[in-house]
Amino acid sequence: MLVDAKHPFDELDDLVKRTQQGDQVAFAALYQQCHRRVYALCLRLLADQAHAEDACQEVFVQLWHKIAQFNGQSKFTTWLHSVTSNIAISYLRKHKNWLQKVVSFENSGMDEASIALCGDLNGLDKLVLRLPERARLVFVLHGVEGYRHEEIAVMLDMAVGSSKSQYHRAKKLLQEWYEND
Repeated sequence: MLVDAKHPFDELDDLVKRTQQGDQVAFAALYQQCHRRVYALCLRLLADQAHAEDACQEVFVQLWHKIAQFNGQSKFTTWLHSVTSNIAISYLRKHKNWLQKVVSFENSGMDEASIALCGDLNGLDKLVLRLPERARLVFVLHGVEGYRHEEIAVMLDMAVGSSKSQYHRAKKLLQEWYEND
Protein backbone atom coordinates (compact mmCIF):
# COMPACT_ATOMS: atom_id res chain seq x y z
CA MET A 1 0.00 0.00 0.00
CA LEU A 2 1.36 3.41 -0.97
CA VAL A 3 1.37 6.18 1.59
CA ASP A 4 0.60 9.67 0.32
CA ALA A 5 3.66 11.40 1.76
CA LYS A 6 3.91 15.16 1.51
CA HIS A 7 6.98 16.61 -0.12
CA PRO A 8 8.96 18.84 2.32
CA PHE A 9 8.33 21.87 0.09
CA ASP A 10 4.58 21.22 0.20
CA GLU A 11 4.76 21.23 4.00
CA LEU A 12 6.76 24.46 3.96
CA ASP A 13 4.28 26.07 1.56
CA ASP A 14 1.45 25.01 3.86
CA LEU A 15 3.22 26.53 6.88
CA VAL A 16 3.80 29.78 4.99
CA LYS A 17 0.12 30.02 4.00
CA ARG A 18 -1.03 29.30 7.53
CA THR A 19 1.45 31.81 8.94
CA GLN A 20 0.17 34.44 6.50
CA GLN A 21 -3.26 33.84 8.03
CA GLY A 22 -1.88 34.57 11.51
CA ASP A 23 -1.39 30.98 12.71
CA GLN A 24 1.27 31.22 15.44
CA VAL A 25 1.66 27.43 15.68
CA ALA A 26 2.49 27.33 11.96
CA PHE A 27 4.97 30.19 12.46
CA ALA A 28 6.68 28.24 15.26
CA ALA A 29 6.97 25.22 12.95
CA LEU A 30 8.28 27.47 10.16
CA TYR A 31 10.87 28.82 12.57
CA GLN A 32 11.91 25.28 13.52
CA GLN A 33 12.39 24.37 9.86
CA CYS A 34 14.27 27.50 8.82
CA HIS A 35 16.15 28.95 11.79
CA ARG A 36 19.36 26.94 11.30
CA ARG A 37 19.72 28.08 7.68
CA VAL A 38 18.95 31.67 8.64
CA TYR A 39 21.45 31.60 11.51
CA ALA A 40 24.14 30.03 9.30
CA LEU A 41 23.74 32.79 6.71
CA CYS A 42 23.82 35.48 9.42
CA LEU A 43 26.97 33.94 10.90
CA ARG A 44 28.68 33.78 7.51
CA LEU A 45 27.86 37.41 6.80
CA LEU A 46 28.53 38.86 10.26
CA ALA A 47 31.36 36.56 11.45
CA ASP A 48 30.25 36.93 15.06
CA GLN A 49 28.07 34.49 16.97
CA ALA A 50 26.32 37.04 19.19
CA HIS A 51 25.58 39.38 16.28
CA ALA A 52 24.43 36.44 14.16
CA GLU A 53 22.03 35.39 16.91
CA ASP A 54 20.67 38.95 17.18
CA ALA A 55 20.28 39.28 13.42
CA CYS A 56 18.64 35.85 13.19
CA GLN A 57 16.13 36.90 15.83
CA GLU A 58 15.47 40.12 13.91
CA VAL A 59 14.87 38.10 10.73
CA PHE A 60 12.09 36.14 12.40
CA VAL A 61 10.56 39.23 14.00
CA GLN A 62 10.50 40.87 10.56
CA LEU A 63 9.29 37.64 8.98
CA TRP A 64 6.23 37.61 11.26
CA HIS A 65 5.45 41.21 10.28
CA LYS A 66 6.26 40.89 6.55
CA ILE A 67 5.15 37.37 5.65
CA ALA A 68 2.03 38.79 4.02
CA GLN A 69 4.35 40.43 1.45
CA PHE A 70 5.50 37.02 0.24
CA ASN A 71 3.48 36.50 -2.93
CA GLY A 72 4.77 33.11 -4.05
CA GLN A 73 6.46 34.34 -7.24
CA SER A 74 9.66 32.71 -6.00
CA LYS A 75 10.33 29.87 -3.60
CA PHE A 76 9.82 30.85 0.02
CA THR A 77 13.39 29.85 0.89
CA THR A 78 14.73 32.17 -1.83
CA TRP A 79 12.65 35.04 -0.46
CA LEU A 80 13.72 34.22 3.11
CA HIS A 81 17.41 34.21 2.12
CA SER A 82 16.97 37.61 0.49
CA VAL A 83 15.27 38.98 3.61
CA THR A 84 18.00 37.44 5.79
CA SER A 85 20.82 38.89 3.67
CA ASN A 86 19.28 42.35 3.74
CA ILE A 87 18.70 42.28 7.50
CA ALA A 88 22.22 40.97 8.22
CA ILE A 89 23.77 43.67 6.04
CA SER A 90 21.58 46.34 7.67
CA TYR A 91 22.55 44.98 11.08
CA LEU A 92 26.21 45.22 10.11
CA ARG A 93 25.82 48.82 8.94
CA LYS A 94 23.87 49.81 12.05
CA HIS A 95 26.47 48.37 14.41
CA LYS A 96 29.57 49.17 12.37
CA ASN A 97 30.42 52.45 14.15
CA TRP A 98 30.43 50.76 17.55
CA LEU A 99 32.29 47.74 16.27
CA GLN A 100 34.95 49.88 14.56
CA LYS A 101 35.99 51.14 17.99
CA VAL A 102 36.52 47.56 19.11
CA VAL A 103 38.09 45.94 16.03
CA SER A 104 39.65 47.00 12.77
CA PHE A 105 37.19 46.28 9.98
CA GLU A 106 39.87 45.64 7.42
CA ASN A 107 40.73 42.53 9.41
CA SER A 108 37.38 41.92 11.03
CA GLY A 109 37.23 38.18 10.53
CA MET A 110 36.83 36.13 13.68
CA ASP A 111 39.96 35.15 15.57
CA GLU A 112 40.99 31.50 15.97
CA ALA A 113 39.61 31.23 19.53
CA SER A 114 36.17 32.48 18.45
CA ILE A 115 36.16 30.19 15.44
CA ALA A 116 37.04 27.23 17.65
CA LEU A 117 33.85 27.87 19.65
CA CYS A 118 31.83 27.25 16.47
CA GLY A 119 32.32 23.50 16.72
CA ASP A 120 29.60 22.53 14.25
CA LEU A 121 31.08 24.48 11.35
CA ASN A 122 32.91 22.67 8.58
CA GLY A 123 36.38 23.63 7.41
CA LEU A 124 35.29 26.04 4.68
CA ASP A 125 32.86 27.87 6.97
CA LYS A 126 35.62 28.30 9.54
CA LEU A 127 37.92 29.75 6.88
CA VAL A 128 35.17 32.06 5.56
CA LEU A 129 34.77 33.55 9.04
CA ARG A 130 38.44 34.58 8.95
CA LEU A 131 38.00 36.68 5.80
CA PRO A 132 38.05 40.48 6.01
CA GLU A 133 34.53 41.92 6.11
CA ARG A 134 33.94 43.03 2.52
CA ALA A 135 35.64 39.98 1.03
CA ARG A 136 33.55 37.74 3.32
CA LEU A 137 30.29 39.50 2.45
CA VAL A 138 30.91 39.30 -1.29
CA PHE A 139 32.12 35.69 -1.09
CA VAL A 140 29.07 34.57 0.87
CA LEU A 141 26.60 36.51 -1.25
CA HIS A 142 28.11 35.46 -4.59
CA GLY A 143 29.80 32.13 -3.95
CA VAL A 144 27.39 30.66 -1.42
CA GLU A 145 24.06 32.40 -1.97
CA GLY A 146 24.36 32.87 -5.73
CA TYR A 147 23.76 36.61 -6.03
CA ARG A 148 25.14 38.30 -9.15
CA HIS A 149 27.87 40.91 -8.73
CA GLU A 150 25.45 43.59 -9.96
CA GLU A 151 23.04 42.70 -7.13
CA ILE A 152 25.84 42.62 -4.56
CA ALA A 153 27.07 46.03 -5.72
CA VAL A 154 23.63 47.49 -4.98
CA MET A 155 23.27 45.66 -1.66
CA LEU A 156 26.70 46.71 -0.39
CA ASP A 157 26.84 50.11 -2.10
CA MET A 158 29.99 49.35 -4.07
CA ALA A 159 31.04 49.21 -7.69
CA VAL A 160 30.52 45.97 -9.62
CA GLY A 161 34.26 45.81 -10.20
CA SER A 162 34.87 46.09 -6.45
CA SER A 163 32.51 43.19 -5.86
CA LYS A 164 34.41 41.07 -8.39
CA SER A 165 37.74 42.10 -6.90
CA GLN A 166 36.63 41.27 -3.36
CA TYR A 167 35.36 37.88 -4.53
CA HIS A 168 38.72 37.18 -6.17
CA ARG A 169 40.50 38.31 -2.99
CA ALA A 170 38.37 36.00 -0.86
CA LYS A 171 38.97 33.01 -3.13
CA LYS A 172 42.72 33.67 -3.10
CA LEU A 173 42.85 33.94 0.70
CA LEU A 174 40.71 30.83 1.17
CA GLN A 175 42.92 28.86 -1.19
CA GLU A 176 46.08 30.00 0.63
CA TRP A 177 44.63 29.16 4.04
CA TYR A 178 43.33 25.80 2.86
CA GLU A 179 46.72 24.84 1.43
CA ASN A 180 48.48 25.89 4.65
CA ASP A 181 46.08 24.13 7.06
